[in-house]
Amino acid sequence: MKDIAIYIAAIGAFSGVSGVVLGWIGRARSVNQDIKDEVRRDARINAEMEYLKRGFEEVKLLQHSNEKRYDALSERITRLEEFAKSVSYRIDLMDKREAR
Repeated sequence: MKDIAIYIAAIGAFSGVSGVVLGWIGRARSVNQDIKDEVRRDARINAEMEYLKRGFEEVKLLQHSNEKRYDALSERITRLEEFAKSVSYRIDLMDKREAR
């Protein structure tokens, strides 16, 4: 009976130690998996931020291009208004000459 009690005690001790070891290994694995998941999430967030930065840069370039076009069109309109004023003045002069 004593031999069986020793075997049972040894098996119980071994089971307890192996349970602690396996629990520790499982916890370490879980921590490693959590770290990997966090790194993946951070990498995805960084990639999305870079994508947004590129989009903002493109919008800025388009805005700058549109500002240049707007300035050029404003200048052309000003010239056309001056030309129309000059033409109107000349037409008025021609009408006055014909009226004499």
